Amino acid sequence: MDFTASLLLATFILSLFALFLYIWSMSKGMFGDSVNAAVTIFSKNEVGFVDDPAATLAQLKELQATVTGTTPLSDDLIQEDLRARAEADKSSSLVVGICLTLAVIWLLIASVAGLVSSVKLHSPDWLAQYSWLTFGRIRPIHLNLVAYGWCSLAGIGVSLWLVPRLLKTHLVGSKYAIAGGALWTVGVFLGALSIALGYSDGLEWLEFPWQIDILLVVGGGLVGLPLWMTLLRRKVDHLYVSVWYVAAGLLWFPVLFLIANVPYLHFGVEQATMNWWFGHNVLGLWFTPIGLASAYYLIPKILGKPIYSYNLSLLGFWSLAFFYSQVGGHHLIGGPVPTWLITMSIVQSVMMIIPVFAVTVNLHMTVLGNFKALVYSPTLRFIVLGTILYTAASVQGSLEALRSVNTVTHFTHFTVAHAHLGLYGFFSMVMFGAIYYIMPRVMNWEWPYPKLISLHFWLVLIGFLIYFIWLSIGGWLQGLAMLNPDMPFMQSVAVTLPYLEARSIGGALMTLGHFVFAFHFFAMGWKFGPKRLGASLIGGSMTNKIWSYFEGKNV
Repeated sequence: MDFTASLLLATFILSLFALFLYIWSMSKGMFGDSVNAAVTIFSKNEVGFVDDPAATLAQLKELQATVTGTTPLSDDLIQEDLRARAEADKSSSLVVGICLTLAVIWLLIASVAGLVSSVKLHSPDWLAQYSWLTFGRIRPIHLNLVAYGWCSLAGIGVSLWLVPRLLKTHLVGSKYAIAGGALWTVGVFLGALSIALGYSDGLEWLEFPWQIDILLVVGGGLVGLPLWMTLLRRKVDHLYVSVWYVAAGLLWFPVLFLIANVPYLHFGVEQATMNWWFGHNVLGLWFTPIGLASAYYLIPKILGKPIYSYNLSLLGFWSLAFFYSQVGGHHLIGGPVPTWLITMSIVQSVMMIIPVFAVTVNLHMTVLGNFKALVYSPTLRFIVLGTILYTAASVQGSLEALRSVNTVTHFTHFTVAHAHLGLYGFFSMVMFGAIYYIMPRVMNWEWPYPKLISLHFWLVLIGFLIYFIWLSIGGWLQGLAMLNPDMPFMQSVAVTLPYLEARSIGGALMTLGHFVFAFHFFAMGWKFGPKRLGASLIGGSMTNKIWSYFEGKNV
């Protein structure tokens, strides 16, 4: 065994030892009182209050009755805490509003690019006269605009809103985040333009030319500064688990992106290894921490109850950090890479069951007994769906890493369906829910058309189910056909055509849902539509008047 293999094996063994040491230290209470830590995100007397700014007053009343069966009075809350929270929201509102607005714009462009690339898989001659609309260009444009446009800017915006909330202080250094967001957006635009013109680094997830990547590295670094600056002025003794996830994501991504894009450093087989080291880590060490940070904050806040097990949440975070970094190697099964590297990647992929189990049990046990709340909480509907699909994507990923399964799924549309299950089914659904919760606080204005939230949900849910289920079936059949020595290769392509057409139908519904979401987002931003007085303005005597109004009417 050479030095590199020994080093990676030693790292894995050290991770196992660290995990057991961490579990032992938690059992000894070395991480403090988990009960008090779990309620850090609540103000005094706030436990028992439901909270969903996207809900109508009628929905809010039903949500409260469903969760607690009582109608508490907001005068029980400490008004000073409410004012401090409002000030924290105000300190981040500008930069959060900018990031989320840009994210929604990129979502629309990326959706159209994705739909075009999907149609071209079963109708390749469509729009073939335009070079920038050929599949080899429009598909990478779609991927990069989703990853670095929509997902990253949405994650940054949500993170910058969460930080002052979690630390119970003002956001410090928002001007650095605005400058970083501007550089990031310019980088995404120039990167997509470069791909459209035929200039690309030719590596999946890393297509932007390295000269443009500099803008994203610097922009990402600037966006992370307010986190560390605000940490120094925090007004809490304990850092809630969401802070750990946000801090880790904002630290890990610039490092990952910088290493992957150093010019003239990676060649040949080593370049392919690095490509999937980054391709998987950008999902697990960037998008996953931000998505889980949002879920760990918003689910308890909406339900007005602490997370089921705080120690379990910390176990999920640290086991993610310990085991995720080398899972990308299973994408190279059958390639000219050392067998020990692939085997270690498979082992670590299976070990991911630990953080997935911790997150799954924790979040779903928190919601258990309150699933009826999904009927009344638009935000919770998206986020709980996202966490369910996180479990599905993670378990499927661990199984897909096994050689026996990978033999069938490798180089097929099954892998594409799996990628969408994680990045769209989990992360994007959580971001939709988070944005529905956050924007009324940012704009001090209610969502004007509540029915559009439900329309958005059902369009993207139905569209995604069509997309995922049919593409998964088609991909599996494609894999079996390619393994059949008696079947010509072109027959393995032909067998996928009806499933690719179904994929386009599902993608069209998802795209329509995104346009509904964007219309509602900008209608709220411009304060169009009916003005509603409700959840985002809750506080003091106004809330009591609202509750009293409903107590006197049969709603």
